[in-house]
Amino acid sequence: MGLGHWNRRRDSQSSGRSMESSSTQSAAADADLARLIAYLYRRGELHMSSSNEDDGSEDEYMKDFQMPFSVPPAAANIDTSAMDASELKQEMLNDSWALKFSGTGPTPKSSVSHLLLQREHGTIDRRNFQRAIWRSASDCYIPNKYELKERFHNKVFCGTYSQSGDIFLSACQDRQIRIYDTSNGGFRKFNSIHALDVGWSVLDTSFSPDSRYLVYSSWSDYLHLCDVHGQQRVHQSLPLIPNSQHGFCIFSVVFSQDSREILGGANDRCLYVYDLERKERTLCVEAHEDDVNAVSFADESSQILFSGSDDGLCKIWDRRTLQESDPHHVGILAGHLDGITFIDSRGDGRYLLSNCKDQSIKLWDMRHLSSKKAQDETKQCVARQNWDYRWQQVPRKVYRNRKRITGDSSLMTYQGHTVLNTLIRARFSPKFTTGQRFIYTGCANGAVVVYDILTGQIVKTLQGHNACVRDVSWHPYQNNLMSTSWDCTIAQWSYVMDEEDAQVATAKTCQSNSSCSK
Repeated sequence: MGLGHWNRRRDSQSSGRSMESSSTQSAAADADLARLIAYLYRRGELHMSSSNEDDGSEDEYMKDFQMPFSVPPAAANIDTSAMDASELKQEMLNDSWALKFSGTGPTPKSSVSHLLLQREHGTIDRRNFQRAIWRSASDCYIPNKYELKERFHNKVFCGTYSQSGDIFLSACQDRQIRIYDTSNGGFRKFNSIHALDVGWSVLDTSFSPDSRYLVYSSWSDYLHLCDVHGQQRVHQSLPLIPNSQHGFCIFSVVFSQDSREILGGANDRCLYVYDLERKERTLCVEAHEDDVNAVSFADESSQILFSGSDDGLCKIWDRRTLQESDPHHVGILAGHLDGITFIDSRGDGRYLLSNCKDQSIKLWDMRHLSSKKAQDETKQCVARQNWDYRWQQVPRKVYRNRKRITGDSSLMTYQGHTVLNTLIRARFSPKFTTGQRFIYTGCANGAVVVYDILTGQIVKTLQGHNACVRDVSWHPYQNNLMSTSWDCTIAQWSYVMDEEDAQVATAKTCQSNSSCSK
């Protein structure tokens, strides 16, 4: 949109037209200005900053993001055909005792006392009373009770557990990264780091696998490395030396499993790798046609990389053959209709999920790549999008247009949450307690939504926040999850038996007693 456009509009407004015509033109100019601001912000040429004063006052502009959003319609007819024929379903059936007998989920709630009773009565072989059975029981007890853990004066952008679950960190718009001891069920802050070179907010964080260090990113040419416990007073700036001259930002950052490298995705369409041992950027490749919003490693080897972008595509890269001078991906996953906000790997080198502005999550098998036709159709759909998810409500056409594009290679699509305002996270539930049976995500209406990975059904909607939930983190070994929200709070969700659960558990126990007495 050039200067000539604005000059013509200014001249037309100064002409002697009627009051009604002037009013119409003024409204059109406001709309154009809003689009221009959104465009400049998206390209990184315009930043919004909040006050540092800790006076409890809200940024007036950002109050628009705290309006209540209606709950989106869930998919009426969920296509499970690809999932039903997948190896993933068979794997989960083999791994879960309850699923072996039911075939699908979710199953009726099986209390621990009921399982023990079955074991004592010989219904379950004592020798097979293993982890799968306990996972089946815990699958039925999804966290449901809200507990406020922290309240701040600024929006909370990030909140994640370490791999051990003994540490939790939060990153707030007040430039503070707060670190908590969560061992033995506690929640005690033991360190606070003042983030450097922050233009808008800390946008992403990542723990090193050994939980000794963390890295954070923002609107800056640098990543920043800190020691978690503060004993070594490490706060290093890691230069990425981008080619972009204006408004550079790393939207997504993650440690490799050996803690040697840091992978980042940026708004200049590039992937970056920083080598901590060599203390230099070792890779910068143009990976997509738009902002790279999400990156992830496929498994513990850290050789296969995933990236997701505003161009609507997920790409797969092999670190061993990836060269800066001649970068080539090894595969593309296409099927979304808009930009991707987050990627999470299942950690097995096969499956990943992507959260998207088309108001859906997709589950992918990286071995099933998408055709050129599917890639082209995805790009066409993204190019036709004429709304901005950060400022506007979801257009009705997005909910009407839920037909799979030709060549969509995803296993499943999950719909029923809202992706607005920011890069909302979605993740697989933990393997230890749930067998990764669920996908859970934040939501712009202040909820945490939990999907059954096999059926696509929403099994729990956790309501407690009154603004967008940007990040969610399920404890890797305990049955609780944390949610961080733009209502300036951190909440913990744990399971408490409700009336329905109590009735089901009582009925099943009575049924077992009756069967055994016959």
